[in-house]
Amino acid sequence: MDANQNKDQMLFTNLIIMFQTAAMQHMGKLKNPMTDKIERDIEQAKISIDILDMIQRKTEGNLEEYEKKLLKSVLHDLRLNYVHERDKKDEDNQETGDEVKKDETEENVGKEEKSENKDEKKE
Repeated sequence: MDANQNKDQMLFTNLIIMFQTAAMQHMGKLKNPMTDKIERDIEQAKISIDILDMIQRKTEGNLEEYEKKLLKSVLHDLRLNYVHERDKKDEDNQETGDEVKKDETEENVGKEEKSENKDEKKE
């Protein structure tokens, strides 16, 4: 691997981790380093996850194996955490009688699991 490829891999990894960290902060899983407080904004978390999903789709076929596995793993982890946090928010809102809309992130978790099964069969 030459210097440019090595640098690109490092930058790509940092990009993925940057959005992962943002999503985890917005889900209340990590403290905001600026305020040193746990802050939840589930909609902002979804935006970070959606950006990573878009990166995965747009770079399909152009990633090194390590990058592909990293992105797939990060998205899987974030989607599971997102569904858990969203459902926790739904439970809180149901206790107060508020209605909350569902989104397609939960569907992506199911698609992801089916895709993993297909990948395993190919290998």
